[in-house]
Amino acid sequence: MSGLSMLALVPPWQADDKEKVHSVELTLRQLLDLALPPRCPGCGTVTSLPHQFCASCWGKLRFLGPPSCAGCALPFDYDRGKDALCGSCQQQLPIHTGVHAAVAYGEIARRVALRLKYGNRLGHAMTMARLMTRLMPAGTDLLIPVPLHRTRLWTRGFNQALLMAEAIGKLNGTKVARDAIVRTRATPSLRGLGRAQRAKAVKGVFAVSPHRRAELRGRSVVLVDDVYTTGATADACARALLRAGAANVAIICWARVLNDDADL
Repeated sequence: MSGLSMLALVPPWQADDKEKVHSVELTLRQLLDLALPPRCPGCGTVTSLPHQFCASCWGKLRFLGPPSCAGCALPFDYDRGKDALCGSCQQQLPIHTGVHAAVAYGEIARRVALRLKYGNRLGHAMTMARLMTRLMPAGTDLLIPVPLHRTRLWTRGFNQALLMAEAIGKLNGTKVARDAIVRTRATPSLRGLGRAQRAKAVKGVFAVSPHRRAELRGRSVVLVDDVYTTGATADACARALLRAGAANVAIICWARVLNDDADL
């Protein structure tokens, strides 16, 4: 509970007494932790702080960073230079300015993403955002979540990419354009499809909302998603944003799939 919300619970004659407000807030937080202690997002073990992984789950996360492909964040065995591209990106140059992934898609990363997406663990969006925020490109003007089609949104009740974007925005103050892109039609599950099949499935699916075009013009945009697999969805979204006038588009995600046999 924030300090601002606590002020509403303190009598008016104590509103200026910051020490008392802090004491009440601390007491309520301690009582809440006793009743509902923070737990590891990966396995559910009780932890000392919210959004904190236990030592075992933390050790199973593979954090991504240099040396890696400047286009898709595929890890390299050795440093090939700042702007080096993998073979796939050399064959088909990315239209975005790069992928920024917090972790590799693996046992714990997958579990956290699925618990958010299908288990209604909405707090996991902040857990993921805390590790993604460090990767935010400098000079970002807008955060834009990859959208769900309205039928999927109705059945799920929320868009996990939007929750993550709003959590990142809360952490670093970047504005979120929640409805900048829309899905014009529903698409079948992309699970098990290769890059070419996925690209065909999402071709022409995304469009920029007319009332957002002026806001996008000339802006540096970061597209937010939970998992980066082949990049087909991100490319389709980026293409729509660039056509609408965005200066450049980068991708930020929780996990990047590194192998073709991932359960996605």
